[in-house]
Amino acid sequence: MERIKTYVEELIGFLGLSGTPLTVTRLLLMVLVAVVLAWVSYWVCRRLFVPLIVRLTRKTEVKWDEVLFNRKVLISACHIVPAIVVWQLLPLVFFEFPVVRELLARATAIYITVMSVRTAVVFINSFKDLEEGRRTSAQQYFQSFIGVLKIIIIFVAAIIVVSIIFNRNPLAIFAGLGATSAVLMLVFKDTIEGLVAGVRLTSNDMLHKGDWITVPKAGANGIVEDMSLTTVKVRNFDNTIITVSPKTLVDDSFQNWIGMEESDGRRVNRQLYIDFKSVTFVDDELRRKLVEGGFFKESELKGEQVNLTLFCQYMERYLAKRPEVNEKMLLMVRQLEATNAGLPIEFYFFLYEKEWKAYENQLAEILNVIYATMPVFNLKIYQQYFEK
Repeated sequence: MERIKTYVEELIGFLGLSGTPLTVTRLLLMVLVAVVLAWVSYWVCRRLFVPLIVRLTRKTEVKWDEVLFNRKVLISACHIVPAIVVWQLLPLVFFEFPVVRELLARATAIYITVMSVRTAVVFINSFKDLEEGRRTSAQQYFQSFIGVLKIIIIFVAAIIVVSIIFNRNPLAIFAGLGATSAVLMLVFKDTIEGLVAGVRLTSNDMLHKGDWITVPKAGANGIVEDMSLTTVKVRNFDNTIITVSPKTLVDDSFQNWIGMEESDGRRVNRQLYIDFKSVTFVDDELRRKLVEGGFFKESELKGEQVNLTLFCQYMERYLAKRPEVNEKMLLMVRQLEATNAGLPIEFYFFLYEKEWKAYENQLAEILNVIYATMPVFNLKIYQQYFEK
């Protein structure tokens, strides 16, 4: 640094300047040198070191170094380098102007602090790229931790910036905040409640990124795309994005479908309403039709039988034989309480398939068979007619 100053002094002496022109020329030359050195340092960092580090990380077999030391992090760090160069040159450039030097030193210190925090936040956000699919409990705990860490970093940086502006000791400002903690808690009440709710969601293992949730109050029904301490971002199945606060999820109820996705089957719970007039005893003609159709053996139809009872028995057998149905889980066809709109028959079983479209296709195929089988048993679905 001193050598740079010596070169400038020799150049000014060669020009033979003195007095005010000497001071102004020296200042302009030193400012020009500082600007050029700062630009060169940024260019070297951006054009040489960043590509070099990116190439080195791509040659390694592990993935984490490519994610953590990506171009965003490195470019953000490059913005700090020229500010450090300027910081080092300020005493030489403005040695004759202490007030200006002090003001520029504070501005440079604030810039370095802000860019350092920005780099730290970009670096922390890079950890999200290490995730694949649904977060585990450990990953969610880690995300909650780095969420708190970002808030602490930003808060500490804000205190440092204030201390630089007013030329005070940061520790003194921290000590002063203790007396105003009640006011701060009142001002940041919603933020603090959101943080607490986010920690509760994480600690109780209630929600993870990648879960399918339903929040009726918020109109959310889709996949959790992102989850932080203050927001939960849900992509609905119509591709709309809904942001829900963790406090809403904790205070109110929401449905998480992860239990179904991790189970051995997805539930089917459908009801058909039977016309009471079609429920009759089995006569000889119906008995013959059921035996010839292979629905029952003749020995199973002895005695007095009701067509609805036989229909329920057959449907349970049919469902148990379907390859799509998990017969090891609960499977039943039962009557519910009679209504003025017919007798409800509930079909309760589980399909192996959980993916939405395939699930609906398999369910529709089974229900169509049920609809088509009912007339064989002389049963009718209740239909209400309105007079015109």
